[in-house]
Formats: sequence, C-alpha cells, structure tokens
Amino acid sequence: MQQRYESNPREVERMNTQELRNNFLVESLFVTGEVHFVYSHYDRIVIGGIVPVASPLELPNYDALKSEFFLKRREVGIINTGGPGSIVADGKTYEVDKLSCLYLGKNTKQVHFHSVDAAHPAHFFLFSAPAHQDFPNRLFTKAQALPVSLGASETANQRTIYKYIHDDGIHSCQVVMGLTVLTPGSVWNTMPAHTHDRRSEVYLYFDVPANQGVIHFMGQPTETRHMWVQNNQAIISPPWSIHAGAGTTSYAFIWAMAGENKDFTDMDFIELQGMR
Repeated sequence: MQQRYESNPREVERMNTQELRNNFLVESLFVTGEVHFVYSHYDRIVIGGIVPVASPLELPNYDALKSEFFLKRREVGIINTGGPGSIVADGKTYEVDKLSCLYLGKNTKQVHFHSVDAAHPAHFFLFSAPAHQDFPNRLFTKAQALPVSLGASETANQRTIYKYIHDDGIHSCQVVMGLTVLTPGSVWNTMPAHTHDRRSEVYLYFDVPANQGVIHFMGQPTETRHMWVQNNQAIISPPWSIHAGAGTTSYAFIWAMAGENKDFTDMDFIELQGMR
C-alpha cells in the first residue's frame, strides 16, 4: 500500500508536472489478478483497485493500518467499472454488475472479490474512510441510484449523475460516493468549478476510449494546475483544490468524498471569471 502525504497550496504552486503527478495522480490502480491500494493522509482515505480473474482475491490487511483487519475501524464503498462480478462479505454474496455499488460497514471481517468471466474481469474500485459507527452492508444498482440529468449540449457538459452513498441513499459514517457519465459529444465535468474545505475527494476516470484522454484541473482557483489522465487512473483532490476536467471525448468518472459532513451540496462555487 503506497503512502501519499498532504501538500499545502503554496507548495503545489511550485510543483512541476512530474511532482504533481507523483503527489496526486494514481496511474496503476487496476492490474489483472492483483490488489493495489493507496493511503492518503487527506482525511485518512484509502483507495484501491481489485481485478480478480480465475481465482478470487481477498481484501488484505496492511501493517500501516495498525488494525486487526481492514474494516475494523473503517467503512468502504465499492463500485464495479468492469465485467460482472460478485463480492462475498462475511459469508453473504452480493452480485455486483457494472456500475453497481456495494457499501461495507465497520467490523466486516472477511471480504472476497470474484469475476464471473475471467476474460472480462470485474474492476472493483474501493474508497475507504475511518468509521465510528456500524451501518449495514448494502448493495445499490445503477437503477436504484435515481439518475439525475444535468448540463447541456451547448456547454458540452450534458451528463447523468448517479448517487449511491449519501444521506438519501446508502447510509454511511462519512463516505459519499457516486459516479457521472457524460453524454456523447460532451466533455466537461464539474463546471462551474468548486471547492469544499470540509471534504477531500477522489476522481476515478474510466471508460476513456483508447488513444483518448482527460485533462484534470486542480489547485486554488487563482493558481490552477493540470494533469493529463488516462483510462482507469485516479486523482486525489485536496479540500482546498478545485476538481474539474475536460476530455478529448466523452467518458465517465467516480467521485468519492470523506470529511466533516455528508452534505452533497456543500460546495463553494467559483465564478469562472475569477479562475486563473
């Protein structure tokens, strides 16, 4: 499990491209037949990618967590972005198809990940945060997420938002999680840009076609920076940073947050004229 440490805004202003990527971009999260995790000191979140093939993969524990098992003091949201799969949590099996979300609460001990077809494996994206209360394990399909359409073709940001873990959906201690799918012909996400000092956020970009990419914008509104992001790569976004992107084609991304509250609308919007 990699460790990523916090960076203050003034430090980020002085970073070159490779330093930005080393601190905020997770390039190799999904590797066939393997488990990969990154621990971020922003709100002590952990993100992971699990790609089982012929054999199931177990949710590991890590010495850095100083815990009896991974979810002893944590909760996790899991979204599948690949082929059909299943997750067995403490003996109960959950069928997790593409764009379905499974929440596992604190004190869930044994978790195993399976792919239905090894030739088209599941890609499980995990987002975990500390938890101080037990909430029941729960599965949501894409249809249950009550999709909401936003944006317009005129501004190239027509998109559908699926909310899974939030106050009116799956209950959690502090994880908020969902995904956004851009309509063909639209490329912009999260415009107008915003910050939320109360929460850290992670973006996982997926379904980015071959030979296409997304420019992710970050930084303080008056000191923005950018990184080119490819398919199945993730961005760790500090609470003080904007988080927005524009692609060379339409794509999808998972957004996951943890911090002081679970209010999805807790955003400090930035006037476009004030961006630099």
